[in-house]
Amino acid sequence: MKRVLLALAGVLLLAGCANVPLESQPLVVSVDSTPPVANDAPEPEDGLDALTIVRDFVRANGDPRSNNAAARAYLDDQQRSAWKPSRAITIIDNTFSTVYDTPSPSPSTTTPPDPNVSNVGLRGYTLGTLSADSAFIPGSGPAELTIQVRKQANGQWRISSAPPTLLVTDDDFEANYNRVAVSFYSPDSGAFVPDLRYVPAKPQSGLPGRVMDLILQGPSAGLAGAVQNLLGDQVTLDTNVKNADDGSLLVQLSGLTGASPETRTLIAAQIMLSMQAVTSSRVRLLADGQPLVRGHEYWRSSDVPSYSAASSPSADLLGLMTVDGRIRSLGDGAPVAGPAGNGAYAVVSAAQSIDGKRLAVVERSGDRVQLRVGDLGRDLPLVDLSGGSLSRPTWRPAPSEAGPSGEVWTVVDHSIVARMVLDPTGHWLRQSVNANDLLALGTDIGALRLSRDGARVAAIVNGQLVVAAVVRNGDTVTLREPRVLQPGELSDVVDLDWGSTADTLVVVTSSSSQPVQRVSVDGRRMDAFNGSNLTAPVTAVTAAPNRPIVVADPGGLWNATELGEVWRPQAHTMLNATPFYPG
Repeated sequence: MKRVLLALAGVLLLAGCANVPLESQPLVVSVDSTPPVANDAPEPEDGLDALTIVRDFVRANGDPRSNNAAARAYLDDQQRSAWKPSRAITIIDNTFSTVYDTPSPSPSTTTPPDPNVSNVGLRGYTLGTLSADSAFIPGSGPAELTIQVRKQANGQWRISSAPPTLLVTDDDFEANYNRVAVSFYSPDSGAFVPDLRYVPAKPQSGLPGRVMDLILQGPSAGLAGAVQNLLGDQVTLDTNVKNADDGSLLVQLSGLTGASPETRTLIAAQIMLSMQAVTSSRVRLLADGQPLVRGHEYWRSSDVPSYSAASSPSADLLGLMTVDGRIRSLGDGAPVAGPAGNGAYAVVSAAQSIDGKRLAVVERSGDRVQLRVGDLGRDLPLVDLSGGSLSRPTWRPAPSEAGPSGEVWTVVDHSIVARMVLDPTGHWLRQSVNANDLLALGTDIGALRLSRDGARVAAIVNGQLVVAAVVRNGDTVTLREPRVLQPGELSDVVDLDWGSTADTLVVVTSSSSQPVQRVSVDGRRMDAFNGSNLTAPVTAVTAAPNRPIVVADPGGLWNATELGEVWRPQAHTMLNATPFYPG
């Protein structure tokens, strides 16, 4: 009996196999053809009204997995396969409304409205956009659109006209996307500059691969031209970034034949600095089948040397302050050596170079001001720059291994961005900055600060906080891609400085309740410092890596390091003081 059953099973198996072709005809696939979208997301609950369908659809937009499968579940059959939302995402406030948008009846028609079709109006507030290069672009204004919803044959409402843009609420964006600081190299300072980008958070195992894709794509539009893409267009990934059997993360590059050892070391540092927030594993870096860096195949973040020495003040530079026309030390309150500290100059404002060796001073002369630049502790020669007003100066970081900084910027009469450059003969020459794009946002520039890596500039334009890229092409310097940060929330900015990290700023405003704010460099986040024991108006701020933030109010100078911390009196506080760290 067993033999009979086995024989019968064999016959049935062969019969089944006879229906499976051993060879199939070639199928020509058009590049432009779009295969039907499989949607394995659960269907919405039965019985949802049209308004709820639209609201839940917006909430589902935040989940990007499987080609937005969660959102497609709210579309009708035709829209599910045809919907191609743009790569950009519009982020809206968590509070939004959906209302029935009934068109006004036309006198020329007597056709009654279709009871199976509803037009739903969505009304919200735009916070910004996630661009196609995965960078956040701040923006504010109303978000209004009409979405058509149709009752299906089974009695359920489904969206029959999906919007071309994904609308995602602020909370849903936070829940579904991870912020990563992708690093790009600045030859200007020899530092790595963080380029904040946002990638889908799930599946978590794919985060390193998404970050590597962004590295290969190069800097976002907001930094293009200001930093160097070390990999260039010729470098690609041999395989997907994946976990190896030995527990390491494998990154296999190709196209680096001929790259110098210095460039390979910089590329390794760029990858590790970019990956440090998404993996704790060792990373095995290969290029064209060999270790990317000779003799150093496996990497951890701790293996990367510091590239911020030229863009961060040393620990012994404690900062300075301008008080009643003189410059004093924040460390002990004593006047600095030379005429800048003894009262020979009527100092209005000043800036110390990042290396601490040079000083730029705005001096009052009658009803005008003029600029002096020179070595700290010595006479500061006048340079050919004056006006009705000059903003507090700001120093460009010294290029790697090039000695002290030889370039200082200021704003003349609130509208002209000027820079003084030290030539080989020892003379400071005035050169221009193309700030047309910045001035397009407003003609009143109240303050301007170069980032300590030299790749960006932050400014107060018509009371708003603006960040732009500093693009150098030979002797030509242009400010590009200026963006207003927190345009709907942050106004009446009084002073600003780059924060304790390269991707944050600290600003003070005329607000009496929350005068000090920390803002991410892309404007995505803004957090208020505790303002309970500050007295309005707060007039000045300075910040730097590994140092307390110092602000000035009518009572003197105050220190804090954390957002919720109560401000403490600065050890050598003085009335009418304006503090500043090197930079």
